[in-house]
Amino acid sequence: MGKRLTKIYTRTGDDGTTGLGDGGRVDKDDPRIEAIGAVDELNSAIGLLLSDEVLETIRSTLTSVQHRLFDIGGELSMPGTNILDPGRVEALEEALDALNSELPALKEFILPGGSRAAASCHLARAICRRAERRVYQLARTAEVNPATLKYLNRLSDLLFVMARSLNKQAGHPDVFWQHER
Repeated sequence: MGKRLTKIYTRTGDDGTTGLGDGGRVDKDDPRIEAIGAVDELNSAIGLLLSDEVLETIRSTLTSVQHRLFDIGGELSMPGTNILDPGRVEALEEALDALNSELPALKEFILPGGSRAAASCHLARAICRRAERRVYQLARTAEVNPATLKYLNRLSDLLFVMARSLNKQAGHPDVFWQHER
């Protein structure tokens, strides 16, 4: 690893810009920074989820996801860089299929909720969807790793299934949406 952070504040962002990993500077509300920020927020939400008791299979998968999200933040901060391997998308699909195979089929929409861990997982899923939107927004004007777009899409699906698994683990039923008729 190159430079270590020894000084946390630099004052270089006081003018409304921020530095990229490639040395460039952009406005703090640039679509690239919005995408990086949303991915960082998602990583933080997953960290909060991991502060709860969760199944070891979910914990190990989400710990790996946190590292991959950090990789995504790195590639977004260095325009034209691809760090995330496309094989990571397949790994998410395998984890998703394994967890989903242990759950009853859904016949109705469910609401976020149930156990605290499941609710946290649903919150992370919603943040993941926002991160995906921000990265797609960036991709309209800049090159973005196609694997990153797929990864975020698949991750939101995985978080949905994990929330259901966490409810099952806690003995909470899914919270079904009741349509006003």
